[in-house]
Parts: sequence; C-alpha cells; structure tokens
Amino acid sequence: MAARRHEPAPATQRFPFRGAATLAAALLGLALPVLSPAQGLTVLAASSLRGPLDAVATAFTKAGGPPVRISFAASSALARQVEAGAPADVFVSADLDWMDHLDGRGLIAAGTRANLLANELVLIAPRQGAVQLRIAPGFPIAQALGGGRIALANPASVPAGKYAKAAFTALGVWPSIEGRVAGAENVRAALALVSRGEAPLGVVYRTDAMADAGVRVVDAFPAGTHPPIVYPAAAVKGGQVAEAKRFLEHLRSPAARAAWERAGFRLAN
Repeated sequence: MAARRHEPAPATQRFPFRGAATLAAALLGLALPVLSPAQGLTVLAASSLRGPLDAVATAFTKAGGPPVRISFAASSALARQVEAGAPADVFVSADLDWMDHLDGRGLIAAGTRANLLANELVLIAPRQGAVQLRIAPGFPIAQALGGGRIALANPASVPAGKYAKAAFTALGVWPSIEGRVAGAENVRAALALVSRGEAPLGVVYRTDAMADAGVRVVDAFPAGTHPPIVYPAAAVKGGQVAEAKRFLEHLRSPAARAAWERAGFRLAN
C-alpha cells in the first residue's frame, strides 16, 4: 500500500534509498529514507495526523531539533513496514492494536511508548448534501445512502474503518450496509471520496472533517459504540532512540498541544 506523501515542511528533507531495509520498504510500497543522526528523524504517522503533525515537527526543528521526515499512511501499512525492517525512528499509530502488534514483536524501544492523542468518530456528507440523520440504534443509514455507497477506511485493517464497523455493529445496522462499503486505503482517502461527491456519506475522525471544507458533519458517533480512539506514540527499536525521545517529549509540549487542539485533537489522559 503506497503512502500518500505530503509536500515537505521547510524542515523536511528528502534522501535517496540506501540499504536492504530501505529496499524492503520500497518493495512493500512505502518510500522511506535512511537518515544519519545529522540528517534527521524518520517518523511514520497515521494519515489522520497530516497537517498538525507537520506543523509540530517544523516547530521542533526550528527550536533546535534535527530535521524530521514524515511518512503518512494507514497505521496498518506503517506497522507492517516497521515489521519488514523499514528504517524508522518514531511510530505514531491511530489505534492501540497496531502499536501492540509491534510492541509484542520487540520492535518498540522500551520505556518510550505513551498515549498521545484522542479523537472522535463522525458521519460526514458532502458540504452541499441534503442528508440529515441522527445516529441511534437502528437508524436508517442504508436508506440515506440511496443508490450510493458509504466511504470507510478499510474495516479489515485500518483503525478508522475498524472503529466505524464496531460502531455500526453496536448500533445494529452493519448488516444493512456491509455490502455497500466504498473501501479506502486510509481515512484521508475516505474523506476525499465524500469531499469529491463520489460517496454520499462517509465515516472519518472529527479532525479530518475539520480539515476539509468540502464536507460537513452529519452527526457524531456515541463514544460507547466503539473502542476509545487513542493515538499511541513510541520510538522504534534500532532507530535513533535518544533523538526520538526528544521528539516524543516535544509532541506533548505546550506549543504542540496548542497545534493539536486547533486541529480538533485532545491530548490523551
């Protein structure tokens, strides 16, 4: 699964592939550089962090930290890249399961893992759409789709899609829409399907909806319908752990907190 690359912030640098680990990453579809300590850090982050994490990383470098190269993709894809030996210093996941996956395989640096952020799951429609729904047990989601499909990140592996499936299942409506899912490689891809009018409804994080003027929030899913949406962050074992720890501390700094909150995130308790 190919990571969707952002235009780098001023502190971001691009570097050529080197070494077997980078080749493994390339073959699996994610272009990651091998960086020396002088060149900077490689951060693998969930797609839903695109934007605020760029800003936080740029501030880190301006404050004296090393340059930061960020690769955004679904947490599932990024975790598999780390497992395959891709070079990385920091991993920020959109759920606990994929961090547990790496931790259980001894790929997370001891003592560096912590819950960073919290988010909310919402149902969205195109900005000009007329759909009105209140999310409740048995609500008529299938009828609201008309002849269209609902945009979800892949429910089999991507955190946003897994949360959505869990919520629809808890509400008793998953069987009515299971065959009408427009699956996307990550949550930002699902967002784009709705923003472009290719899907009449979709499920994303509230922060994604806030980042795209082409969509509107129809309603928020009750928190009890899905597992808590938590973003853990950690240093990757074998990477530049000391510098990664500095970066992880910066992610919880007062300046970073302001950036997270502007984007709609909350710091995890």
